[in-house]
Amino acid sequence: MKHNVGGIDRTLRIIIGLVVIGGGVYAQNWWGAIGLIPLLTGVIGWCPAYLPFGLSSCKINS
Repeated sequence: MKHNVGGIDRTLRIIIGLVVIGGGVYAQNWWGAIGLIPLLTGVIGWCPAYLPFGLSSCKINS
């Protein structure tokens, strides 16, 4: 699997994911579970939503 999520994009996804999860925990509701999506795509470096559009924020595909 080639990476299609690069440096700054990965960092932002991880931060946003953690913030959304933290907000869900703080508010004691399940909406924080949505934060798993950007968190996981940032950690693994691959986003399935980029595929249909042929997008990549990764300079080197590995």
